[in-house]
Amino acid sequence: MGLLLGRPDPLTPQTLIVTDVFPLPIEGFETRVIADDQDVVNHMIALSDSLENTRKERFMGWYHSHPFDLGPNSHCFLSQTDITTQLQWQRSEDPHGNPFLAMVVDPLRSAHKDIPEIKAFRVYPPEYNAPTSNECPDGSVISEEKLRLEKWGSCWSRYYELQVEYFMSKSARNVMEILTQNLWMRNLGTTASLQIENRQAYPETLDAVTDRFKKVDVPGFTAGMQNRGAMAASGTGSNNGENSEGAMANAREVEKIGNACDGVVEIVTEKIYEGITQAAKKDLFA
Repeated sequence: MGLLLGRPDPLTPQTLIVTDVFPLPIEGFETRVIADDQDVVNHMIALSDSLENTRKERFMGWYHSHPFDLGPNSHCFLSQTDITTQLQWQRSEDPHGNPFLAMVVDPLRSAHKDIPEIKAFRVYPPEYNAPTSNECPDGSVISEEKLRLEKWGSCWSRYYELQVEYFMSKSARNVMEILTQNLWMRNLGTTASLQIENRQAYPETLDAVTDRFKKVDVPGFTAGMQNRGAMAASGTGSNNGENSEGAMANAREVEKIGNACDGVVEIVTEKIYEGITQAAKKDLFA
């Protein structure tokens, strides 16, 4: 969660230009974030005082993330708590010529699709009456209530979506091109276990390794090893047909166990790599 810095476009006042963002030192829980802590308030005051001396823009919005599981619909919507927060900001800032904006980020879909999954909203005043009873925030009309709730949340009729367009300076674009061309940077920016294709494939990988172990004939493998030990102790060569057959059977079981162990090594290596990546991200960005 954080604050947006920017201004209305002087040529088209209905367009709100976001030029910068500032994260807040908040405490997050599964379904909400706490932004009214005194330390957070003091941080916002100090940040505002600093920006007044260095920037011409003003705080003109806020953003927060919805890190829910990946699904068919974007999780960029406003909840009941978000509606209340946004309405308070609008009532405080709009009358002073500073229309306030709410943005929601879906980080998991953004990482999975490799493009930002971001939407911007403003809230209707309580006295506003929607033109149609089933009109959604994007202007579409969805007659089935279940679909409206899945896509826009329980407060789907109390806010509206703004069109989002992106702009970038030449220097910023050069930096982004450098970052996206470096494979190590892209790896640090994603978590393999959270990507939907990996989450679906992981149980199948475990089942495949388990099946490899099930195919191993443990009694045959044990007997084969005992035969090899007996042959070595008696000095018997491998010309004996029975011993040769036992050795071949044992070799097949050894190969099966080797294949199964290779599968385990692959899984463990992937998990160790993910752990190293997460530790690196914590040290670099925390």
